[in-house]
Amino acid sequence: MPSHDQRADSFRYEGYTVDSSGGVVTCTYSTAGHTFTERYTFGPGGDWGHPAVDAAVRILFLLAGVSYYKTTAAPAIDMGQVTTSAHERAFLTNYYVNGLGEFAYRNGLDLTDLTVYGPDGSPPIAVEYIPIPGRPLIPFGGGIDSIVTMDALGHGHPDSVLCIVHPPGNRFTAIEEAAATTHLPVHRITRDIDPLVRRSDEMGFLNGHVPITAVVTAAALVAAILDQRDAVVLSNEWSASVPTLVVDGHPVNHQWSKGIDFERHFAQLLLETMGPHMSVFSYLRPRTELWVARQFARLTQFHGVFRSCNRAFHQDPAQRIDRWCGTCDKCCFIDLILAPFMVAEDLSTVFEGREPLADPATSHRFRTLLGLAPDAKPFECVGDVGECRAALTLAADRSDRTGNRLLNDLRQEVDALPTLPAVDPATLLHPIGPHYIPERYAPPDLLVRAR
Repeated sequence: MPSHDQRADSFRYEGYTVDSSGGVVTCTYSTAGHTFTERYTFGPGGDWGHPAVDAAVRILFLLAGVSYYKTTAAPAIDMGQVTTSAHERAFLTNYYVNGLGEFAYRNGLDLTDLTVYGPDGSPPIAVEYIPIPGRPLIPFGGGIDSIVTMDALGHGHPDSVLCIVHPPGNRFTAIEEAAATTHLPVHRITRDIDPLVRRSDEMGFLNGHVPITAVVTAAALVAAILDQRDAVVLSNEWSASVPTLVVDGHPVNHQWSKGIDFERHFAQLLLETMGPHMSVFSYLRPRTELWVARQFARLTQFHGVFRSCNRAFHQDPAQRIDRWCGTCDKCCFIDLILAPFMVAEDLSTVFEGREPLADPATSHRFRTLLGLAPDAKPFECVGDVGECRAALTLAADRSDRTGNRLLNDLRQEVDALPTLPAVDPATLLHPIGPHYIPERYAPPDLLVRAR
């Protein structure tokens, strides 16, 4: 449990500035006598004087504060001189409470009584933003999800562009190699976090997971509007909305900012801020991880360059590895979800001889993914239990996997538990659940828009 000294009375939004000559946005926050500054460099170009750009920067400022709020997890957020509407304060309350659900759980905190206060103003009148249609910006992370989205949109929208957010002077090899393979232009955003948060232990700050996808989404929105684009297209699939665990009736979701709840609230905020012509949505929202894996298996040009292992994205370059570790939860999940659709030998090559399914020592991780262990689902971006069991069934039935002892043992263990609900893999290869994909970007098999 955190000590009383670790929690401040309040967290304050100080303000933001824009240097249009260099394309730099600076956001400032404070708590417990500490002031934090975060900078985003978008580069030169674009009409920084357009009201829609300022509206987008304001949204980025509102969401980026979460990385500094967590240092003291104050029970109150003071908006300072920033005027907000009741709806915006409700949006922020939901964002902090649910986006920091894992952080609160791991630190033994209850954030449900969080209050957000400050100067009250009427809901903003939507600015007039008329973009050039058919020009999506695609946030790109180098994993199977964003690669599948890029491939689907790139063919029908030749003016697509990727968006990569990275630390200053410190690009991620795992993303760069995959991005180069797409042959699409890249819009880069440099995110420079305050160095004080890197000293959390020394400073006595609280630490933990933040809803970083929400912050990246807001930064991508600024970039898209500067370039007169009409959409920010994310790659968050259906199971991102499934809670990691439920505590005292409250869902805790590691992927909350990738889920449909955040997408819905962000879309509503965007509609009120700049009208109906700018869209931010996930192209994969009604798709399962199993469907995404099947699509990715066909994109053989990316099999040698994609990586999802978290070791490739460590903030400290000295601790990164430019390969799959083959032992973590993310490596195990990617291996399992691709195993039904890729030749075993090819998948072994992807992992450079460290394929998790070939290593009996990883069995406890697979058992957790399959819901066979008492451990909760890992706090990682992995699919739900049903998707994992469906992948197991399909993989174990492949002729080139018949001799895989770990797969066979896991399959027998699942089959020996009749209380487990049956999962039909075929149902997971079709659209499932609601989505917010606008008609101009919807694929042919999504005939009905979500309401």
